[in-house]
This record gives sequence, structure tokens and C-alpha cells, in this order.
Amino acid sequence: MSGHKLNFIGGEWVAGADASPDINPSNTHDMIGEFSRASAAEAESAIAAAYEAFPAWSRSTIQQRHDILKNIGDEIIARKEELGRLLSREEGKTLPEGIGEVARAGQIFQFFAGECLRMAGDKLSSVRPNVDVEITREPIGVVGLITPWNFPIAIPAWKIAPALAYGNCVVFKPAELVPASAHALAEIIVRAGVPAGVFNLVMGRGSVVGEAMLKSPRIAAISFTGSVATGRKVAQACIGSDPMKKMQLEMGGKNPLVVLDDADIKIAVECAVNGAFFSTGQRCTASSRLIVTDGIHDKFVDAVIDRMKGLVVDDALKPGTHIGPVVDQNQLDQDLSYVRLGKDEGATLAFGGELLNREMPGFYLSPALFTDVDNRMRIAREEIFGPVATVTRARDYDEALAIANDTPFGLSSGICTTSLKHASHFKRNSEAGMVMVNLPTAGVDYHVPFGGRKGSSYGPREQGRYAEEFYTTVKTAYTYSGT
Repeated sequence: MSGHKLNFIGGEWVAGADASPDINPSNTHDMIGEFSRASAAEAESAIAAAYEAFPAWSRSTIQQRHDILKNIGDEIIARKEELGRLLSREEGKTLPEGIGEVARAGQIFQFFAGECLRMAGDKLSSVRPNVDVEITREPIGVVGLITPWNFPIAIPAWKIAPALAYGNCVVFKPAELVPASAHALAEIIVRAGVPAGVFNLVMGRGSVVGEAMLKSPRIAAISFTGSVATGRKVAQACIGSDPMKKMQLEMGGKNPLVVLDDADIKIAVECAVNGAFFSTGQRCTASSRLIVTDGIHDKFVDAVIDRMKGLVVDDALKPGTHIGPVVDQNQLDQDLSYVRLGKDEGATLAFGGELLNREMPGFYLSPALFTDVDNRMRIAREEIFGPVATVTRARDYDEALAIANDTPFGLSSGICTTSLKHASHFKRNSEAGMVMVNLPTAGVDYHVPFGGRKGSSYGPREQGRYAEEFYTTVKTAYTYSGT
């Protein structure tokens, strides 16, 4: 991909107010392309186009929507190696991870193609004689979608696919750091035959494009994935708008992985290393807090460090790379600041946390493991969003569970144990939206709900059939049939 890439508004490719470069974090000499940045006026044009297209699209047949979504999913999967390479070049996750993410995006579109045909309602008897009651779901209108940089095609897919499947029109603003994957996805959606105005791609700054979406009375709902601070601003804007907007917020995590004395050490180490460091730790479901009971603590830490020593940090596209670069300089600076903070707080940097030089200039950081971490430390409470994990010692299962739940977040959690009793208790008592037993906290299926509790999420769940809760509204209709 090269050249100047445009926004897609009202069925046409449109140049923006200016353009920004897309840089490969594995090789900062490599520019993937230049991508238009829309002005507020162009964002308004996209919203107007979606608003105008909504009446016809919301009444389109389920077969039409099924066919379009299936075509999108089929093309994505057919091109998963090519698109995965583009994704990894742009975002920095390894090539196998990039290809896997693209395949997941295709599967999401295929799943929601099926959901078009499975839309159901209820027919109930009224408490009154000769009255029938029908309960149906209808699309909510124009939906603004704001997505992050860490999953540049999967997260857009799990927002766009249900929005279109249930008859909504879309204004899509991807993260500025990863426009190439979003643009490639937009081209596929356009080729699949989506009518003009139904889908709009508006790239650019959140302060410009996102702000226009939040202010527009023509947008009925906002689905946002990003930081807690920005999520709160989105929530305030949605509540303050006239009319108020429906909102769905995914805002990160500080996810615990509990390792008990009876755990299979090999499984526990793989869960910890995969969850904490793969995808360069840049996952909201990453296992950033490892909570380990006394009897296995030292053995576990030694085994994790041995495993970390074998991890290859290098260009995302190189065969054999386990961990790619951090996404950009700002994120690298943030990661390094937390490494310094951990030392200042009194934690022990047991391994890693160092800048690395590779063949080409990039944002390379060795994965960092802190031990002797108290759960009150900032490195144990704040989302770092990088390859940095902490180890906190616990006396027993009860204390480990208490530490795991002592967090302002509640997205994902995990436990490694061979005890059915403890696994069952943890699943019931972990204060998280998703719980893993003997699995990494990161890594979920595309056909089941995704989301958390507390500061991690607000609003209906994403993915699977649960997505209809956000992308539809319920209508109850009464019919009097006469005596």
C-alpha cells in the first residue's frame, strides 16, 4: 500500500483537509502511505450521508444484508496473509498474530451475516382479551464507531459488522496510528455493495472527527474503545447531547492471573508469558498482574524468567519473532516511565525493561518483569499497555482472590490450578467480565460476548448475539382483534 489514501463519504472517495504519514514501528524509515485527515465539515458530511441513507437501509431485506456481510467476510479471509502482513507492518504485532487477527475479522463478518437471518422477536398473549402483543427489535439509526490502534481490523469488524447487520448506518473513525488496515477494510466493504451513505470512513484526529461525531444530533449512538480518560469524556458528551446518545464504552484493564501452588507449572508459565507479553503487551486483556501463592512463587518466577530469556524481540515481519516493537515513540516513553516508576516504588526489576537495538530503527523494548510488588503500587494499579508485568505474592487462594479483585478495572481474569474447587469458586467470585481457567487472560472467541465490569466497560456487551442489545432498540406493539 502506498500513495495518498482518501476518506469514504456518501459513496465517494474524498480528500481530507490534510494528510498524515503511517510509519512502520519495526522500521521507522518505512512509510506505509499517507492518509487523509478529515475536517469537522467532512465529518458532518459523512454523518449527513449516513442519516439520509438510514431509512432505506433500515428497511432493506435480511437477505441483502446477509449477502453483503458474507461477501465482506469471505474476501477478508481469502486475503488474510496479505492483510495480515499490512497489519503487522503498520501496528507492530508479529505476522502470525496479524494474520490471526485478520482471520478473526473475517469470521466476525461471516457470523453477523448469519445473524441477519436469525433476528427474532416475541409474540405474547396480553392480559387483556382479544389483544396480541409483538416484541421486535429495530435499528437505532446512525452509529459512530471510534476504534483503537491495538487491534486495527478486529475491533472495527466487531463494531461495523453488527451495526450493518441490524440495519444501522455507520460513521467509522479509526485510530490515527493505524489508518492502513482501516482503509483496506473500507475498500472491501465498498466492493461488497454497501449502498452509498450506509458506511462512511472518516480518518483523522479525535479532537476533530470524534468531536464532530459526539456533537451531532444525527448520531444516535457511539461505540468507543480506548482509554478510561477519553471514555469518560465520550460518556459525558453522550449524556449532554440533545437528544442523548446511546453509548458503549470499552476502556481497558489491569488483569490478574492467579497461580496457585497446585498449578501445572508449564501451563502457568505459558499462560503468564502469552498473556502478559505477546502482542507486545498491547492488549486490554493482557495479564499485567501475576498473583502467585507462596508455595510456587519462587519456582514460578524462575521459570517465567527462563521463558522470557528465550523470547525474540525483533521486526514484526521476521520469521521467528515472538514480540514486535511498541507501536510508537509516545507509547515507548510511557512504558519506560512505568519501568522507572516501578523501581522508584521499591519493586524489583527481575528481568528486562531495556531499550533494544535491531537491524532497522524501531521502538524495541525487552519485556519487563517486576517482583516484590505490593498491590498498592501504581505499577500494579494503572494500565501500562506495554510488555510490563508485575508479580505479587499471596499467602493462599483467599488472599490471591482478594488481591485479584482489588482493582478499579474488571475486564478479564485468570487462574491456573488443578483444583476444581478453586477453579469453580474463582469463576463465580472473580469481579471480571471474562474469566479464564488454565488459559491466558488474553484471547477470546468471536461468537461470544466481550466486555467487563467496573472501570473497564460501560453499556451492553460487544460481539456474539449479545451485540443486538446495543445496535437495536426494542419495540412493543399491541393489536386489538375485536370481539
